[in-house]
Amino acid sequence: MRLKILFTIESAGITKPNKHSTQGFIYRMLRGSEYEKRHDEPRFKFFTFSDFFRDSAGRPTLLVSSPEKGFIETLYSAIREKETVYIGQNELRIVEVKRFRLPLRRAFQTGSPIVLYRNAKENEYFKLHQHRDLRFFLQRLKENAEKKYEAFYGEDFLLEGPIFDRLIPKLRSNGKLDVYVKVVKNGVPFPVIGSNWELLEKERIRPEERRFYRFIMDAGLGEKNSLGFGFLNPLRR
Repeated sequence: MRLKILFTIESAGITKPNKHSTQGFIYRMLRGSEYEKRHDEPRFKFFTFSDFFRDSAGRPTLLVSSPEKGFIETLYSAIREKETVYIGQNELRIVEVKRFRLPLRRAFQTGSPIVLYRNAKENEYFKLHQHRDLRFFLQRLKENAEKKYEAFYGEDFLLEGPIFDRLIPKLRSNGKLDVYVKVVKNGVPFPVIGSNWELLEKERIRPEERRFYRFIMDAGLGEKNSLGFGFLNPLRR
């Protein structure tokens, strides 16, 4: 399930909201609800959000997705009661908040970078431009998605074959593939490295796999989903 939040700018000198301040905004909207302790729970958070983008009228827009209907409904109820909110130092007026579902497709495009660890113990991220190992990327992506799915539904699941059959990475304007995002936590900045994708496609989704692919469409792919990484948009093909 998804939430679309449309803003206009109230404060002067707006800066682009960073990942941590956007995550903080979401958690503030959950205060007083059954989800208010989600931030402190030592488990998967089961939500993600897109990068900020501009709609056709140039207004800042944010998408939030989660496989938990109650999570999205709670967020929707809290936000729609607000006229203005702060995300970081920016005061934003809420123009529209809308909850909706999207049909499952066989093809997806990223709305925020996918992040994977190459070596979690060494805090080393997988770098597509440097490592160029798509087998590793697909296998780690699959293992991570299966683990989150099993944690959410409480049942074992093993996907046959690769998670995607066709991949097209999104090339940056400087010719690089990797995206470096500065995340600030407790005043300390650190880089998170990921990659955006024009296309992630599964040639055929079997009936018994539909719930799995719907899950990753809403929960996100890869690591650090609750920090706004791995957001997916389904594509018509």
